[in-house]
Amino acid sequence: MRTARLAGLLYLVVALCGGFAELFARAKVRASDDVAAALRENAGLMKVAFAADLVAFTAFLLVGIALYALFKDVHRTAALTMLTMNAVATAIQCLNMVNHAGAVMAAERGADELAVLLLDLHGIGYLVAQIFFGAWLIPLGYLVVRSGWVPRPFGYALVVGGLGYVAGLAVELVAPGADAASMALGLVGGASEIAFLLWLLAKGVSAPVRERVLVP
Repeated sequence: MRTARLAGLLYLVVALCGGFAELFARAKVRASDDVAAALRENAGLMKVAFAADLVAFTAFLLVGIALYALFKDVHRTAALTMLTMNAVATAIQCLNMVNHAGAVMAAERGADELAVLLLDLHGIGYLVAQIFFGAWLIPLGYLVVRSGWVPRPFGYALVVGGLGYVAGLAVELVAPGADAASMALGLVGGASEIAFLLWLLAKGVSAPVRERVLVP
């Protein structure tokens, strides 16, 4: 189905652009012993990351809309919940980019302490968005299972992945030093999303016929 493959393609854009910004650009800066100096040295990279994130967030919202269109007749309330979680996560992430841009601007102007503070605030904003970024996978997984249009193990994996994201956030907040546990739980969520993404790109969904449409 064309809508499913479009969702898969947009999801790929999210993974590539978002992964570049968070796991490469910002991770490179945060790994430095002198974060403010790293921000200045990598100002160009951080500006590219800013643009990549905005592309990723736009694509993520469009993924939610495409999946809502695909699954709304399976269970309208669950589909609306999924789309709402998606939209809230997108809004938080977009607003949080002010901290990203502010960190670069402060570093370029020599306000090192402010630059580090703003980058730290961006990290906190990212965690807040993760609540919704993870939680949206739970109704999505339910819709996948209920529809039967995609193999049900993918749906169960999405639910587990969503819970993994939220649990990872809880670990990060309660035990900030438990990076390994938090990362492992986050990887559960990431793996479920990648598996679903690859299925959508490769197979799409089984075209639903009128008799199979489910209602709440």
